[in-house]
Amino acid sequence: MHDLTFWRKKLLPYTKKSDAIAFRQIIVTLIPFVGLWAAYIHLVEQSIWYFIPFSFVVSFFILRCFVLMHDCGHKAMFKTMWMNKFFGYLMGVITGMPQAVWSKNHDYHHNTNGDWVKYGGVFNIITTQDYAALSDKKKKHYWWYRQPIILIPAGFFYVLFNPRFNWAVGILVMLVKLVKSIITLQFSKAVDDFQKWETKFWKSKQDFWHMTYNNLLLLAIWVVMIQWIGALEFFALYVVSTSLSGTWGILLFTIQHNFEHAYATDTQHVNHYRAALEGTSMLVQPRIFNWFTADIAYHHLHHLSVAIPNYRLEACHKEWEHLFKDVKRVKITELLTTFDYMLWDPQLQKVVSRESILNT
Repeated sequence: MHDLTFWRKKLLPYTKKSDAIAFRQIIVTLIPFVGLWAAYIHLVEQSIWYFIPFSFVVSFFILRCFVLMHDCGHKAMFKTMWMNKFFGYLMGVITGMPQAVWSKNHDYHHNTNGDWVKYGGVFNIITTQDYAALSDKKKKHYWWYRQPIILIPAGFFYVLFNPRFNWAVGILVMLVKLVKSIITLQFSKAVDDFQKWETKFWKSKQDFWHMTYNNLLLLAIWVVMIQWIGALEFFALYVVSTSLSGTWGILLFTIQHNFEHAYATDTQHVNHYRAALEGTSMLVQPRIFNWFTADIAYHHLHHLSVAIPNYRLEACHKEWEHLFKDVKRVKITELLTTFDYMLWDPQLQKVVSRESILNT
């Protein structure tokens, strides 16, 4: 297993950022995205059912926006830092996700990749021992919440519902806390609570403000669009396309780490280089899907170095492909097989399937 010095030397040339390339990526994404919305606004006057085909196409552009937002969060999109922040925020509004807060949580995934004690993935998978200890009823529930159909509501809750719910309920909780302190004449506590502005719905006051900037602009856009084309016409396309993008994103993320014999160990034994090369897959898909996912299919490289911009991942992989011969390749037709691998065996240090448990 190669060390940090080895990988830094190999990958360093590909960490070079370009504001021009990054800006072009933003433009060629936003122009067709806006164009699709403009076409929909024109056609929806004839029939509301145009939202069905438009939702499917628009969802892929939102997915691309999400991956570009993800790159900005790693400060790997633009060379200029303020451009990473600005366009990261803009992509966050389009995708419905407060970018700065999401990026901070996403960094935790990178810091704990391969350590399945600290991070059990999107579906929070458990060890084979813990699974064996479950009752038959709980085993059924475990698999029921980890099947492809769950992706449909998951996309909606992940990108649309949760960011708005956590922000709104968090504000309500804080206001109730402040009012309670004032009514009970605990003025110093009220001042202290107001200054700290802490709640379980966000991790810091800075996170709260990032959530607020995202939601206020998003709500303003909703109001404008409702006045322009009508609530039903707007939300039909907006909700379905954004939810679908969340569905694609969750599926994409899961297959990148949940596959047969993916590296999975505990905190004490974790090796992040093994996690990148043995616990992260490479998605083999048509070029058009690589464009919509901004080459995040080269996920093994992304985990070796988050500093590599998406627009250099393919070239980097091609140059050092002989070093990645053992990286798991997953075909697009195999995407749903990820739901077969929702357990991890601490002794084998691998992700395993339900069938492998039944056969032992």
